[in-house]
Amino acid sequence: MDKTDADEDRYLVPGLLRGFAVLDAFTTERQELTLSDIARSLGLSRSAAFRTVYTLAHLGFLLHDARRQTYALGPAVLRLGHGYMASRELVQIALPEIEALRDETDWSTHLGVRDGKSVLYMLRVASRMGMGSIVHVGSRLPAAATTMGRVLLTDLDEASLIALYRDEHYDHAPRGTPRNMATLLAQWRADRARDVVVQLGSFERGMASVAAPIRDISGGIVGAINATRAFDAPAPPDQSVIDAVTSCARAISRHLGCA
Repeated sequence: MDKTDADEDRYLVPGLLRGFAVLDAFTTERQELTLSDIARSLGLSRSAAFRTVYTLAHLGFLLHDARRQTYALGPAVLRLGHGYMASRELVQIALPEIEALRDETDWSTHLGVRDGKSVLYMLRVASRMGMGSIVHVGSRLPAAATTMGRVLLTDLDEASLIALYRDEHYDHAPRGTPRNMATLLAQWRADRARDVVVQLGSFERGMASVAAPIRDISGGIVGAINATRAFDAPAPPDQSVIDAVTSCARAISRHLGCA
């Protein structure tokens, strides 16, 4: 191991590594393991492995059969897998739809999901005219200041929104972010009453943006799409663009089982 590798390894969390090593020990052929089996797979004593196994069981990542003294993967592992597969499904379903939206409007189109107080960009289809935002896949932008983020925040109830932003430092918030809790709540209530959220340069100067929600079979908001384009004068987007964004979001939602 060279010096660079050694420096990087200092930031690894041993307990977390052990936890993932335990989960990796389970395979299709080995669906149930005893504590001794797990300890051997980790190269540890039973007592050293016990705390990791006990913690994983407490969190639901392992199920303990007290009668047989064996462990199996628990429902928390399935939830993680479902989240990963759901994200892949959303991206795969949304891509052809937002490509069609870009072709129809010639605005850059995006797909995003909420990550705490940020919106995480999962897809971007650039305008053929080169007049869209330069945001990239993997970018995280402040939810309260952006159209997709504002759409995603409407899926929260009021108490959850307040809890999420209770410690926000409004004086240092990015451009376009509400400057206090009262303003944030007013924006959230107005957004909940709309089918789309529209902004004209409030977050990114010279950029217009229109966003709409994506819903799954439960009716909950699992993502958002938007269309963005540069403008010379701050005029509202043409209604045809708003209608196209709304129609695209509804098409993706139907693919996800939303009635």
